Amino acid sequence: MTHRIHPNTHTSYPGGGRDWRATATYYALLPLRLFLGVTFIYAGLDKLTDSGFMKDSGSGSIGEMMRGVRDSAAIPDLVDLALKSPVGFGYTIAIGELAVGIGTLLGLLARIAALGGALISLSLWLTVSWASDPYYYGNDLAYLMAWLPLVLAGAPYFSLDAALHDRRRERVAGGP
Repeated sequence: MTHRIHPNTHTSYPGGGRDWRATATYYALLPLRLFLGVTFIYAGLDKLTDSGFMKDSGSGSIGEMMRGVRDSAAIPDLVDLALKSPVGFGYTIAIGELAVGIGTLLGLLARIAALGGALISLSLWLTVSWASDPYYYGNDLAYLMAWLPLVLAGAPYFSLDAALHDRRRERVAGGP
C-alpha cells in the first residue's frame, strides 16, 4: 500500500506553479533513497563477490568477523545465532542487502524494503558496530536513522509503487 502526497499541496513535477522550496520539499527523500539503494546493492554485491568473506574462518571472513565482535556486542545471542552458520548468515545478509537496495531504487514495496534496511542496520549496530566509541564512529546507527523516513514515507514518486497505484486508480475510475 502506498500513499501519495496530496496533489493540492504539492506538484508532481518541478516548476508546476510552486516555488523552489515546495519543489525541494517534494523531492527531499529522493537523494536519500538513491544513496541507500545504491549503497545496499553495493554492500550486497561486495559480500557476494569477495572470495574471502563467505567463509567460516580466515582473515576477512564472516565467521572471523562475528567471533571478533561477539564479546563486545549489545546482544551476543544474535552473534551466537549467526555463528551457528556464519556462511549462511553472510549469504542471508548479502541477499537481504541486494533485495533492500533494489526495492528501494525501484520503489517496489518501498516501505517494506526500507523496513528491511532498517532491520539489517539495527542488527549490525547491535552486533558489529556496538562497541564503536564514541557511538557516532559506527555507521550502522546512522543508516538505521536514514531508513526511518523511507519507512514512513515510502516512495511516492519515481517508483513502481506509485505507477502501480496510479494504474489501480485509473482502473477504478474507468470502471469494469
